[in-house]
Amino acid sequence: MSEPDTGTAGLDKGSPATRRLEVLRPGPLSTVQDLGRTGLAGMGVGVSGAADRSSLRLANRLVGNAESEAAVEITLGGLWLRARGVLTVALTGASFPVTLDGRAAASHTVLTLPTGSVLRVGQCRTGMRGYLAVRGGIDVPAVLGSRATDTLSGLGPEPLAVGTVLPVGRAHGEFPRVDAAPIIPPSGGELTLPVLPGPRQDWFSAEALRHLLHEPFEVTRDSDRVGMRLSGPPLPRNETGELPSEGMVSGALQVPPAGQPTLFLADHPVTGGYPVIAVVLSAHVAVAAQARPGQRLRFRAVREPSEY
Repeated sequence: MSEPDTGTAGLDKGSPATRRLEVLRPGPLSTVQDLGRTGLAGMGVGVSGAADRSSLRLANRLVGNAESEAAVEITLGGLWLRARGVLTVALTGASFPVTLDGRAAASHTVLTLPTGSVLRVGQCRTGMRGYLAVRGGIDVPAVLGSRATDTLSGLGPEPLAVGTVLPVGRAHGEFPRVDAAPIIPPSGGELTLPVLPGPRQDWFSAEALRHLLHEPFEVTRDSDRVGMRLSGPPLPRNETGELPSEGMVSGALQVPPAGQPTLFLADHPVTGGYPVIAVVLSAHVAVAAQARPGQRLRFRAVREPSEY
């Protein structure tokens, strides 16, 4: 059944075979992401998917997609795309300057790309990652039930490159009536992340716990979709022995022997051999994923210190 031609509905013209996005410039790292591969950790397959799932879901809702549809995750900006066919898109997440055929456009709004038009996403002002959803979703082949690019395992499509052509799927469902989302962009200042005690917090000294909960840590340049290496006061251990590998989750703060923690993000390994002192609440991992190198983080216990 065809969509009603009301408002912005029905703007996606052309068959799915002719509706595509052509990559003119990929930026530092642009990948296809959805909500990832769940339930496969026992086979050694991580979830992966969007680093900031909240922004991915919002982008999909703005264009009338299911929240699980694949979109483009943009790191720091610099992505240029040409529309093949008339497409409806929305960009969410980090604060980006955007132009459409040289004219200023806005993020967190619904945009119509005429066929042949060029969308340019500039370098982000604040935040780290953005999400470009297109009505119908990015229709690359699924691998183990997901279209996500896992940069650690190599599963999923390759990161975008000059000349990559992304097919767009067929739109389903009614187009939403809302054409903009009044969202405050990610902060460029200090962030506070709530944490629960990790499974190995007893391996660490009281001094380490005080440092973690009362001192700032800085995001280093040695950070990616796998995790963020943090620089701050060392987190000394009580226990110096070897730890057998055990399961890891997004938001885990794993501490190698040098005492500088790593905050695991979307493409983290499914197991690890260093102790986890604390875990960022899952709802706040998306906030952490928008932190840039040089930005400061603080960690706040969600239990009383006596319970931690």
